[in-house]
Amino acid sequence: MRILVTGGAGFIGSNLIRNLLVGGHKVLNIDKLTYAGNRVTVQDLEENQAHRLVVGDVCDQLLVERCFDEFKPHAVIHLAAETHVDRSILSSSNFINTNIFGTYALLQGALSYWRKCESTIHNSFRFLHVSTGEVYGTLGPSGAFVEESRYAPRSPYSSSKAASDHLVRAWWHTYGFPILVASSCNNYGPFQHPEKLIPTIILRAICNAPIPIYGKGEQVRSWIHVSDHCQALQQILEFGVLGETYNISAESELSNSAMAHRVCGLLDSIQRMRELKDDPQPVLQESFKSWKKLGTYSKLISFVDDRPGHDFRHSLDSSKLQSTLDWKPMVSLNSGLHETVMWYVRNQAWWESVKKRTQTQ
Repeated sequence: MRILVTGGAGFIGSNLIRNLLVGGHKVLNIDKLTYAGNRVTVQDLEENQAHRLVVGDVCDQLLVERCFDEFKPHAVIHLAAETHVDRSILSSSNFINTNIFGTYALLQGALSYWRKCESTIHNSFRFLHVSTGEVYGTLGPSGAFVEESRYAPRSPYSSSKAASDHLVRAWWHTYGFPILVASSCNNYGPFQHPEKLIPTIILRAICNAPIPIYGKGEQVRSWIHVSDHCQALQQILEFGVLGETYNISAESELSNSAMAHRVCGLLDSIQRMRELKDDPQPVLQESFKSWKKLGTYSKLISFVDDRPGHDFRHSLDSSKLQSTLDWKPMVSLNSGLHETVMWYVRNQAWWESVKKRTQTQ
């Protein structure tokens, strides 16, 4: 298939595109290359004839329409979004613009294209909108959100994503436009922006800096490796029932404090076992002396003032996806975290370039 992917130079998007290319698909990647979208992340795809990067904003209606007319996609996977809750609290305008108006512009461009495209594409066309479990709000100590759960977003980020979800579903009900919605729990893995929780823990630890954890670290999140999320998206795109929503979760829950200790423990074991002895990584070598004095990176964990409106717990029930589309997560939290820690340790040049780029924007 020819698949138009928005936000494909970001964390989930770049991982997804690599999966799609391995599967033999052709991809047109529209990315604005803001602080979260980095050309370096997809640099290895520059010579791949099946991938083309278009630097542009999904809010640009003319650009969107031109991409549809020239590429003639069989499907769209819409990932382009502002996603960091902390940033949405400090400045919500970008979230409103990209997540709501950007989704509207993309829907309009896709609808116009779908109405006039050749019948073989028209009859099988799909628009997969990638959302978040945060649209459902917060949970107590038990239970999980299902696809029919009431929306109750509590941050500018989750509210903007909820609004975009409603727009997508409105295009299905009003125009019969063929949509699918996927809501995921927290992702982790390679190429995630350093401002996110797990990369923050890893990079702060190996740089011997305080690891900030909000409040008492009691908030609970469910985690999924990005490769499992990408596989789920492909299953939903190919086999999902039009108009339906699918929750994606590996149902691996940890409090933020427990996650910080888990990641620090993995870094401790790497230092103890000297896994990189024959392949020395400067960032760990420089950190070794300080780690020897600390005894454990966990001593760097520092509890800071909680952020406003911090959801206590997120948990998604993915039984619908697993039972109807034959999907299940393949990466355990233990192996996934170990792989992720090692990736950041071995890719210092990438995260340093991303951090530098973020500071200039």
